[in-house]
Amino acid sequence: MLPNLRILGVLAVAFWLAAVAVAMAQSPEDRIFAARAQTAFELAQKHYQADTNSTAAAQELARSSFEVADLATNETKRAEFARIGIAVCHHWLKREPNSAAGHYYLAMNLGKLAQAEAPSLAAYRLVHEVEQEFTEAAKLDMQFDHAGPARCLGELYFEAPGWPFSVGNNHKAREWYERAVAIAPEYPGNQLDLAEAQLQWREPAALETTMKSLDAHWPAAKTNFAGVVWEADWLDWNARRAALAVELQKIHRRDSGS
Repeated sequence: MLPNLRILGVLAVAFWLAAVAVAMAQSPEDRIFAARAQTAFELAQKHYQADTNSTAAAQELARSSFEVADLATNETKRAEFARIGIAVCHHWLKREPNSAAGHYYLAMNLGKLAQAEAPSLAAYRLVHEVEQEFTEAAKLDMQFDHAGPARCLGELYFEAPGWPFSVGNNHKAREWYERAVAIAPEYPGNQLDLAEAQLQWREPAALETTMKSLDAHWPAAKTNFAGVVWEADWLDWNARRAALAVELQKIHRRDSGS
């Protein structure tokens, strides 16, 4: 697995996207994860080409397309991989229009294409498609990918600019983040997303409660999400947890007057 998608933007956020892309130059770990993702993608392509009507093969390639697009080092390659995932999902959903996984991975790949095409009107339109597809996935199976549809909708509403530029909405972000935590509290990404939002919203009491819940679930998560496929996630989760702990300590020191 790879770090959760950070749903990416539209028009006004396009310059922010460019800055993020520059700042996130590949580290040695990223290069390792990118190589693994490329290998998984190539294997998934072979499986899919052998049977384009296989649901398992379609899901494997759709997921792999997103993951390799997420780690692409240039926007041309990112768009190329994302379009492969989108095409696979469209073919898949023609056969199985009520597939939560199909809508979920379509949204994921649309998000990567929006990132690659920003700034543009096309990117603006794609973000609305991302919202629609995650919403459909949530209707069909809220529990898929450890409450993935709820988590990703929360990320979309939290990170995107608000109206009239995009779909950003803190009320909706809170609603979906809290749903994700309620459904799958054992998945670290859900609690971390909520905690980071609470920090930005300046809700120290709520943040402390979420961090205590995260800490309580952490030992089991280390066992349940173990192995090579989770290495990138743990690199992300550990860094985010540590950063939140630092911010919470600052709040405590400020409140105590020390």
